[in-house]
Amino acid sequence: MTGRVITVAQQKGGAGKTTLVVNLAVAFAARGLRVGVLDTDPQGSLGRWFMARRAALPAGAGVEFSTASAWGVGYECEKMRKAADIVLVDTPPKVDADLRPALREADLVLVPVSGSMVDLWAVDGVMDLVNREGRRALIVLNRMRPGTRLTAEVAKAAEALGGVAVARLATRVAYAETLGQGLGVAETRGLAAAEAAALADEILAALE
Repeated sequence: MTGRVITVAQQKGGAGKTTLVVNLAVAFAARGLRVGVLDTDPQGSLGRWFMARRAALPAGAGVEFSTASAWGVGYECEKMRKAADIVLVDTPPKVDADLRPALREADLVLVPVSGSMVDLWAVDGVMDLVNREGRRALIVLNRMRPGTRLTAEVAKAAEALGGVAVARLATRVAYAETLGQGLGVAETRGLAAAEAAALADEILAALE
């Protein structure tokens, strides 16, 4: 059986695409799945995380890594599908023709939105391309502040744009700390680990 591809896309920088890819990859691997991550963002943050992970866990990184230009996504995904159950694609913060190859490969597109209306306004361009490519998208509320009026307003507005994941990731230091260590919050304890686990389960169910 070939692997499923999840593309993470958002035209606004700072929405937490790489953080989402990293933590889902680790959460999926913790469930015994073979996981590959593909970095198409020239900034290379995902690659730096992977190298930190290899240094921290030389015998058990549990995640395979590759890079590709925008137009090399199809070729790399084809290779990674054969070796992985799940392939997560990290994309640059822009919406143009370069994003389309990553969307075409996707069985599911995740669109992270952090706790601001500015992030939400940036979703329109992504959703338009997703719809043109005939793909499914799920908005993931990321870096949210639980219990605030702004979070409630963003969540309500997001629901009007399309499907929204029930599980949310809050603003927590653990996400930044583990990223710098080459880890994911699933390899720690606490609320962040529970959030990532719930989101991973929801996404696996959406892929069935």
